[in-house]
Amino acid sequence: MSQYLPIVVLLILATLFGALSFVASRLLAPRRPSVAKEAPYECGIVPSREPPERFPVSFYIVAMLFIMFDIEIIFLYPYAVERGALGAFGFWAILGFSLVFFLTFVYEVAKGGLDWGPLQRYRDLSVDARMVSAGRDSSSTIRRVGLEGRTPTNDGSEAAA
Repeated sequence: MSQYLPIVVLLILATLFGALSFVASRLLAPRRPSVAKEAPYECGIVPSREPPERFPVSFYIVAMLFIMFDIEIIFLYPYAVERGALGAFGFWAILGFSLVFFLTFVYEVAKGGLDWGPLQRYRDLSVDARMVSAGRDSSSTIRRVGLEGRTPTNDGSEAAA
């Protein structure tokens, strides 16, 4: 247990440093808000208008999936190197670890997180079927423009009168 004492002390010091830095910045920082300070700023470009919509959350979810699979690969490499020493326990541990990531991926695919195209709305075809009747054909539904004064020929084309 004494071998972990430096790590525990370092963890406590890091936590205290972070907490004290946060409290000191809250207490000592001047508070003079202005419109310019609260405006978004990136790379020296001042935005001329508000963004049209919020950034889709599905982008962040897909990004997290990529990070998760990177982490899985990072853990698979040491297992591949030392699989003989880890034995059956290592195999079942890595299998369980991979299963958790695979189920997360399946859940994301099932929820449609990887569908990036426009939303598809399906129409009720029974409504379209009611609009079609047996008596409707191209001669009753298409208005022919500019055919006044023309007479049909024997081959079906129109001849000038």
